[in-house]
Amino acid sequence: MRIFAPESVSFPDKERETLKLWERLDAFEESNRRAADRPLFTFYDGPPFATGLPHYGHILAGTIKDTVTRFAYQSGYRVPRRFGWDCHGLPVEYEIDQAMNVRSRDDVLRIGLAKYNDACRSIVMRYSAEWEAIVRRIGRWIDFERGYRTMDLSFMESVWWAFSELHRQGLVYRGFRVMPYSTACSTPLSNFEANLNYKDVQDPAVTVSFPIVGDADGAELVAWTTTPWTLPSNVALCVHPELEYVRLCDNTRDGRVLVVAAARIGELFKGGGDGPAAAAKAQARGDYQVLSRTPGTALVGCRYQPMFDYFVRHSGAARLHDAFRVVADTFVTADSGTGIVHLAPAFGEDDFRICTREGIVQRDEAVASATTAALPCPVDDDGRFTEPVTDLAGVYIKDADRELIRRIKAAGRLIKHDTYQHSYPFCWRSDTPLIYRAVPSWFVAVERIRDRLVACNATARWVPASTGEHRFGNWLANARDWNVSRNRYWGTPLPIWQSEDGSEVVVIGSIAELEQRAGLPPGTVRDLHRQYVDDIRMESRMRPGTYLRRVEEVFDCWFESGAMPYGSHHYPFAVDEPAFLGSGLFPANFIAEGQDQTRGWFYTLMVLSVALFDRAPFQNVIVNGLVLAEDGKKMSKRLKNYPDPMAVVERYGADALRLYLIQSPVVRGETLRFREAGVRDMVRDVLLPWYNAYRFFVQNALPFLQPPVATDDAADRLHIGEDCPTSATPANAMDKWIQSLLSSLIEFVRDEMQAYRLYTVVPRLLWFIESLTNGYVRMNRPRLRGAPEVSRADQAVALTTLGEVLLTLCILMAPFAPFTSEWLYQNMRQFVSRHSPRYDSLVCASVHFVMMPPSRIAAIDRDFEQAVAHMQQAILLGRTLRERHGIALKQPLRRARIVHRDEQAVQRVRALEHYVRLELNVHDVEYSTDEVRYLSYRAVPDGKVLGPRLGAAFPAVARQVRGWSSAQVMALQRRGSVQLSDPPLQLQASEVFIQRDIDRGHLQMHEDVEADSASGVTLVLDLSLDETLVLEGWVREVVNRVQRLRKKIGLVPSDAVEVFVGGNGEGVARVLQERAEEAGALLGGRRLLPYRALDAVRRLPGVTMAVLVDEPVDAVQGEAVRLALVRAGLWPNTRSPRLAALSPPQREAWAAAVQARERSCLLSAAVAAAAAAAAAAAENSVAGVVEVDGVEVPLILGDTVMTNLADLLAAAGE
Repeated sequence: MRIFAPESVSFPDKERETLKLWERLDAFEESNRRAADRPLFTFYDGPPFATGLPHYGHILAGTIKDTVTRFAYQSGYRVPRRFGWDCHGLPVEYEIDQAMNVRSRDDVLRIGLAKYNDACRSIVMRYSAEWEAIVRRIGRWIDFERGYRTMDLSFMESVWWAFSELHRQGLVYRGFRVMPYSTACSTPLSNFEANLNYKDVQDPAVTVSFPIVGDADGAELVAWTTTPWTLPSNVALCVHPELEYVRLCDNTRDGRVLVVAAARIGELFKGGGDGPAAAAKAQARGDYQVLSRTPGTALVGCRYQPMFDYFVRHSGAARLHDAFRVVADTFVTADSGTGIVHLAPAFGEDDFRICTREGIVQRDEAVASATTAALPCPVDDDGRFTEPVTDLAGVYIKDADRELIRRIKAAGRLIKHDTYQHSYPFCWRSDTPLIYRAVPSWFVAVERIRDRLVACNATARWVPASTGEHRFGNWLANARDWNVSRNRYWGTPLPIWQSEDGSEVVVIGSIAELEQRAGLPPGTVRDLHRQYVDDIRMESRMRPGTYLRRVEEVFDCWFESGAMPYGSHHYPFAVDEPAFLGSGLFPANFIAEGQDQTRGWFYTLMVLSVALFDRAPFQNVIVNGLVLAEDGKKMSKRLKNYPDPMAVVERYGADALRLYLIQSPVVRGETLRFREAGVRDMVRDVLLPWYNAYRFFVQNALPFLQPPVATDDAADRLHIGEDCPTSATPANAMDKWIQSLLSSLIEFVRDEMQAYRLYTVVPRLLWFIESLTNGYVRMNRPRLRGAPEVSRADQAVALTTLGEVLLTLCILMAPFAPFTSEWLYQNMRQFVSRHSPRYDSLVCASVHFVMMPPSRIAAIDRDFEQAVAHMQQAILLGRTLRERHGIALKQPLRRARIVHRDEQAVQRVRALEHYVRLELNVHDVEYSTDEVRYLSYRAVPDGKVLGPRLGAAFPAVARQVRGWSSAQVMALQRRGSVQLSDPPLQLQASEVFIQRDIDRGHLQMHEDVEADSASGVTLVLDLSLDETLVLEGWVREVVNRVQRLRKKIGLVPSDAVEVFVGGNGEGVARVLQERAEEAGALLGGRRLLPYRALDAVRRLPGVTMAVLVDEPVDAVQGEAVRLALVRAGLWPNTRSPRLAALSPPQREAWAAAVQARERSCLLSAAVAAAAAAAAAAAENSVAGVVEVDGVEVPLILGDTVMTNLADLLAAAGE
C-alpha cells in the first residue's frame, strides 16, 4: 500500500495534485463515457460574458451548479455539462466604444460596420482562457470544448427561428413607447434591465411657475420636477381630477398668486414639508392667505404660458394639437411635489400616454414615422440637445440643467430650487444614469400570455420557494410587453424585412428561408451578423418590382440568452421536435443563478418557453443571494474591499471556499457578507478534523495489517466494503451509533438533494464530520489503537467500522468537496476488502465515478441516535460547568447526575454510562427523571402564532402567560392545552415557548454542586475535590504532558519509550510514589521513572543511550515539570568485553545497527522481536540474533554486547 498520512497537510497542494490526477485520468470525459447508457439529466448553464473575470458571484453559482450535477451523476444519471458564452450586446460594444473612442452612431458609420463588428468579435473571448483556468481550479467539471456561443451561426439561426415562431403566433409588434434609455450606449433597454442597477443619487429639484393665460389675478400654476432638462419639451400640465387645489397669495414672493394642491402648500415655504401641519405653520407666520379652493377638474382646460418657446415657434409645433393646457389624470399624487405635473411626452411613460389620449400628440403618426420627429423631442440618441434647442445644441442633457435653471430664474419663473435624493436606475453596463425616452421598437406581447406565465411558473420548483412565488411570481403577474430590439450593431440582427412604408413585413426563420426569399444560391449565407445581411434585399410580393429591406435593429442580448435551450442544440435544425421534447433535452431538470436573474435570464427563459411550448423551461431552480463585502457594501475593485478569490483559493483551497459558500445563507437566497476568516474556519473546523480522522485510521490500520500478525482469516483482517460483520447489529454501542447516523445521513442527503435544498444538506454533512471526529473516534481510541484490553477481533471491527464510514463519507462529500474527497478516497480505496461483492463498484479510478451509497434502513435506530445526542448534550454541559468554575477536564470528579423527564430517554443514556463516565471524567453517574427538583419553568407566548389569532387581546394574554408559576407551566406541558377564563380561550402548548431555568435556590442547599440545562437534558455536577481526586488529576496532567511531547518529536503510537519525570514540588513526587504504575499504564507502557535515575544511568561509563528528548514542559498547577523520553528495548553495551570477540563483519553490522537506532525513533520488526526474546532469556546467555544487511549479530544480555534499562538501573543503584 502507498498511503499518504503525514501529520500536517497543505490542502491547496493536495488540490493541485488532484487536478493532475484528473488530467491523467481524463476524468470528466471518462465519467461521460461511463454514463453513456444512463437516463439523461438536463442542465442549462446561463452564459456569462467573457469580457471580464469571474467574481465571487460566478464562483458561488458555479459551485452550486457543480454540486448538483455531480450529485446527479453519482445518482445514476448522464449529465452533459456544456459551458456557454454570451457574446453579443452592450458589454462587448461598450469595451470597443472605449477603445475606439466611439461616442455616436456617426462614429460607427465612419469606422465602418464591418470593422466595428470585427473588433467586437476579436475581444469576445478575451478572458476565456482565464475563465477556464479559474473554473477548473474551483473544481467544476464542465465542457468548454463543446460549449455554445451566442455568436455562432447555428445559435443565431435558432434565435431567428424562435422569433419567427413568436411572429407567427401574433406575439410580435412594432410599437412606439417611452422606454428606459441608455444615452451612453445609445439604445433603449427593457424594463427588467432598468431594474438591475438602482443607485441613490442627488438631483436638482426645481419648483417653477406657469402663468395662466388671461387670468385676472395673474395666477401661476406651480409644478415640480427633478429633470429640468425636460422643461424645453413641456406641452401640458396635469392635475389629479379629485384632489383639492388652492389659489393662494404668496406674501413671501411679493404677493404672487400661485395655484398648488392643498396638501402640498407647505412645500412652497421655508422649512418645506407637506401635510396640514406644515401648511398651518407657514400660515401662522403669515406666509400666505388662501384665496379660493377648487377641485382639479375645475382647472382642466386652463391655458398657460410655456416655460420656453422652442415648440411654439419651431416647425415641430405644427405636429402638436391644442398644447400648453391643463389636463387631468389619476397618476398625479399628493405625495411629493406640488400636485401639478409637467408633461413632456417624449420623456415619460405617463406623459406619452396622457398626451396621446388628449390628442396633443398623435400616436399613429409617431409609430408610422419610426422616429421621434412626431414628438417634441429635442434630444438625440446620445443624450445631447438638438433642434429646436439650438442654443444648447450638442450639450449633454444633464450638463444643461444648470444653464436651464439660470434662465428660468432670470425669467422670474423659479419658485424654489432644492436638491433631491432618491433611488434612480442606471445602465447596468455603462453605469450611467438612464433616461426615459420615446423610441420606436419591436415588442413581444408578453401581457397577452401573462396568465400562462404565472401558471407555468407554478409547475417549477423554486429554491427558496418564496423567490418563485413572490419575487418572480409577482414580476410575471405584472409583466409588461418586452422590447426586444436594440439600436446597436454587434448582435443577432432582427430577421425582419419590410417595405419602405412599413406596410409589408416579412419575418425570416432560417438561413434557407432567407436564401430562398432573396433568390440566393444555397450556402451563400454563412454569417448572420449585420455586415453580412443588412444589404440583402428581397422582392415584395405585394408590390412586385419593389424591395424589402432589413430593419436596422439587433436583438436584445437577453433574448439570445433566453433562447439558449434552442440555440445550444441548434433546434429545430439539428434536433427535431420529438427528439428535443421526448429525449429530455427540454425542459431542463435543473438550472441555477443569482437572485438578480429573476428579472434577467430566468425571466427571458420563461417568456420564450411559455410562448413557444406552453411550459416552464426548467423543473428545478436554485436562486442564490448576493455576495457582499465584509462591510456589507457591494464588492468593488476600486475600493478593494474584498480578497481576490484565487488568492483565497491558494491560501485555503477550493474546497474550503466551496463549503463556506454553500453552507451559508446565500444558498437560500439571502445575502452573504464574505469573510475570509469564514473560509479559514472551514479548514480548521471541517477539513482538518476530517483529515485527522482519516490519519488516525491509517496510523492504526497499517500496523494492524502488517505481517507477521495479519493473515487472511476473517477474524484477522478488515472487512471494509463487505456485507459482514458490520451488517449485523454491532455489539459495540458506538459502532451501532455511527452506522445508524451514517445511514440516516445517506437517507437525508438523498431526500434533501432531490428537493435541491443544499442549505440543509451541507450543514448536516459538516455536523456528521463533527460527530465522527469528536464523537466516534474520540470515544473509541482504545479499540481503534488495539489497547492491551482490546481483542484483535474487536479492533478489526472498530477499524472496519471507521474505514467504512470514512470511505462512504468520501463518496457522500464528493459533490461538495471534490478535491478532498478525491485524494482521501485514493488512499481509502486501498483498504477495501477484495472479498467484498461491491469491490468493483467501490474501487474506481476516481471517487467521482462511484455511485451514491444506498441507505441501510435496518441500521437506522432513531431512538439510539437520540440517546447518544442526549449523552453528548450532558457531556457538553459538563464541560461548560467545568469551564465556568475553572476545573480542568483532566481533573476527575466524584459524581454527576443526568436528569431528563422521559424515563425511556434516561434508560437509553444509562446504557451508555461507560462513555458518559469517561467523557465527563467522573467516578459515578446517577440518573433521574425528577426535573422539578432542579428546574423552574417559564412560559413565553409565541407572538407570531398568537398575535394574528388574538389581535388586540394578545398583550393581555401575553402578560398573563408570562406571569404563570412553574407549576402552571408544567401543567400546560403535561396536558397539552389550558383553558383561560379572561379572555375565554383555549391555549395550546404549541403556542408558547417553555423555557427551563436552573433552580438556584435548591442548588445553594448543596455545597459544591452546580447544574446546567439545555435541549431537555439537565446535568448536576458535584464539584467537590478531595486529595484522592486531586492526585488523579495530577496523573492525568502528567500523562497529557507526555503525550504532547511524544507528538512534538514525531513519535507514532507504536514507538515504545521509557518516561523519566522530574519536578520541583509535591505533585510530581506523589505521582511517582503512589501512581507511577497507573500513569505508565495510561501511556501503554511500564511505570514512570524518576528523573534522577536517568542522571544516574548517564554517569555509568561506556553506556550509549537513545535519549529522544529531554526538556521542561508546561507546568502543572504551578509546579515545574521536566520530561525525558528514552527509546525502550535493548541498548548497545560498549563496555562489554565480548564485543571484541565479534568478527569484523559482525562488529561493523553491530555499529551500523547502533547508528540506525540513534537516527530513528522506529524499531524494526526484527529488532523488536529480538528484544522481546532477549528480555525473556537468562542473563549472560545468547538471547537471539538480529540480521543486519545479511549479517547475524548476537543479542547478549548482561556483561555483553547489548543491555537493557533494568540492568543499567541496577548497575546505577536505582
